[in-house]
Amino acid sequence: MVDTLIENGHVITVDRERRSIPDASIAIDDGRIVAVGPTAELAKTYRPGARRRIDARRKVVLPGLIDAHAHAGHGLMKTIGGGDGEKWAQACAKVYALHSPPSFWEAEARLAALERLKCGTTTGLSLLGGGDGTMRTDRPDYALAHAAATKSVGIRSILAVGLSNPPFPKTFRDHINDADEVVDVEDQLASCSALIDAFSGGDDWRIRICLMMSVLKPDAVGDSGIDPFWYDHADAVRSLSRDAGTLFTQDGHCRGSVALADTLGLLGDDAVFSHCVDLEDAEVERIVETGTRVVTNPSANMAIRGRCPVVELLDAGGIVMIGSDGTAPDRSADMFRHMQQAMHYHRRHFRDTRVLPPGKTLEMVTIDAARGLRLDDHLGSIEVGKRADLIFIDVAKPHLYPLQMPLWRVVSFANGADVDTVMIDGEILMAGRQVVTVDEQDTLDHAQEAAVRAITDAGLLDQLAEPPSLWRGTRF
Repeated sequence: MVDTLIENGHVITVDRERRSIPDASIAIDDGRIVAVGPTAELAKTYRPGARRRIDARRKVVLPGLIDAHAHAGHGLMKTIGGGDGEKWAQACAKVYALHSPPSFWEAEARLAALERLKCGTTTGLSLLGGGDGTMRTDRPDYALAHAAATKSVGIRSILAVGLSNPPFPKTFRDHINDADEVVDVEDQLASCSALIDAFSGGDDWRIRICLMMSVLKPDAVGDSGIDPFWYDHADAVRSLSRDAGTLFTQDGHCRGSVALADTLGLLGDDAVFSHCVDLEDAEVERIVETGTRVVTNPSANMAIRGRCPVVELLDAGGIVMIGSDGTAPDRSADMFRHMQQAMHYHRRHFRDTRVLPPGKTLEMVTIDAARGLRLDDHLGSIEVGKRADLIFIDVAKPHLYPLQMPLWRVVSFANGADVDTVMIDGEILMAGRQVVTVDEQDTLDHAQEAAVRAITDAGLLDQLAEPPSLWRGTRF
């Protein structure tokens, strides 16, 4: 007896043997995979007692995709500022600190989770804020609103909470008590500690907490060296993350900042560093030596300004994941887009079409991402004993035909709109592209209302206008 038997699909397992099995079946019971193999073999054992059978004919079945770096809040701030990155960051900072009640974070989280679900991303790491480093951790209510909305959609979220960029103290609008309040480091740490306690679940979790702090950039270090504040800052956050056993992450590493993070004692196999562009060779070596994980975001603005040495890190034995950095100012949650971007980006750099083969690239959003986020005992591949987080790609489409070489077809040609079915813990969240957990139109309407309200309250409606430089010229 099993809960579910998936039959007749082409299963790309990303397991230890990297098996690609045509006409395959997957047996699922109590949220876990109990068997994977040819349909003809599994039918004898599992078909008679299967409570539910799913025909995956003309579908490619993959592990659920993992987005290792994104931002909560950004889903309601898409494209604001009309291509001016500084205006966009300032708009995010203003809205997040002063004009984002819990209802803003609830609406954005439901929208973002819905977008991820429909693109086949079953697990994502998101920072609770960003832009210029404004984290909405003045009190736990905002993260709790995010968590409740994400859980209603049903995907997994690792929510990174922590300290805003210095200097402190900072002013936030307390929407619970309808007053402005001055927030210091201790206030944000207390909020983070409360959230860790609230979401310390088992292996069938849907929400987990990760801790973060800002990146110390080389240009912030004066002649007298590193400001003592940074040592205290680093010790407080890392002590909390290590004592609680959570991941630790930083957003925006570049040349020289990894060396400074090393000085502050931040590296380790529980650390996830995002972007990591233009690193020194010694920084690459230290990342690999310490087991520090790296997230490359090939569609992000930082990838335009510099290059993450993905191939060099992988060749040296490092763990590299792909993130969307989504979903603002100009990128989506579609991990197929980011896989394709990563392949072409690094092939162009090396002028070598063999760089980042499709299999390796898929690993970076499945098993490598699970390993990098310390989830590989449960997620990242289709193997006996793992959670049944699965996506079905509908390959009966012109851009994916003919039905040959399914790995190449999916990684090189598919997009999020080709995801037909999504399962988490063996539970169907979407089938035939119809989401069964939340009302899609209500989610969209709710997000629209929340975005308009926040942008209006912040006095930023003028930044929704098209800039004159959008047409005819070659620059914004």
